Amino acid sequence: MPIGRGVEIALDFIIRTFMPFFDAITMAFNGTISALESALLFLPPLALIIIIAIVVWLVGTKWLSLGTFVGLLLILDLGLWEELVETMALVFIAVIIALLLGIPWGIWMTRSNIVNKITSPLLDFMQTMPPFVYLIPAVMLFGIGKVPGLVATLIFSIPPPVRLTYLGITQVSEDLKEAARAFGASERQVLTKVELPLSIPSLLAGVNQCIMLAISMVVISSMIGAGGLGELVLMGVNRLDIATGFEGGLAIVILAMVFDRASRSLGNYREIRKKFKRKEKEAKN
Repeated sequence: MPIGRGVEIALDFIIRTFMPFFDAITMAFNGTISALESALLFLPPLALIIIIAIVVWLVGTKWLSLGTFVGLLLILDLGLWEELVETMALVFIAVIIALLLGIPWGIWMTRSNIVNKITSPLLDFMQTMPPFVYLIPAVMLFGIGKVPGLVATLIFSIPPPVRLTYLGITQVSEDLKEAARAFGASERQVLTKVELPLSIPSLLAGVNQCIMLAISMVVISSMIGAGGLGELVLMGVNRLDIATGFEGGLAIVILAMVFDRASRSLGNYREIRKKFKRKEKEAKN
């Protein structure tokens, strides 16, 4: 069966019919990425490093904050700050869009068996398809540059928040839901007051995995002009330049570790806030 030929014909039809729409999306994403990069580069690198370290300290520990400061300072010393900012902007926007789409999608799956049955094989397809395959339609629809890299990263990183949102909500005890309904809670209140708060650990795991998958696409996206740290690794491979490739890879590792540890610490930060508020109430009483 000529499945590949059928996909090619369908993609050609989409390009001819909806090209103005994809051009508008390209312009919007290009403007968003450029604005975020300009904002990050406007600040002095040392000031931005201190801000990031303080944020990590607020959600994590002082040792994690110190490690973040030293790691980012090392990237600055290697002369890779602009490439780091390009990568951070791409990953940040891709993760935000993936979470804005993925979490409601996961909630929808818990409310509709039809959506669940349709979505499950689609997510399997998205997770098992080699990431390089995403580059072909992305380039055909959005051209060469950062936007197709963003789109490919988005598609690759969206399944974890969808699956883990669905998993977290479905694992909430039915007794708790029925108790909330018995006290007169609407379905929206059951979702916002019972299901989502109790599924926070699963949601945070989805956020963490989404970030990690987005960063893992950095090198692959650089093959279609996304730039950033991945371009250095790709350049090192093409030229057999060990120094350039290693420095780019080391910077990606540092960035991934910072995001990973900070996102994992969000759960601990939530528990610390709860304990602090509990102690405040006890002190007032």
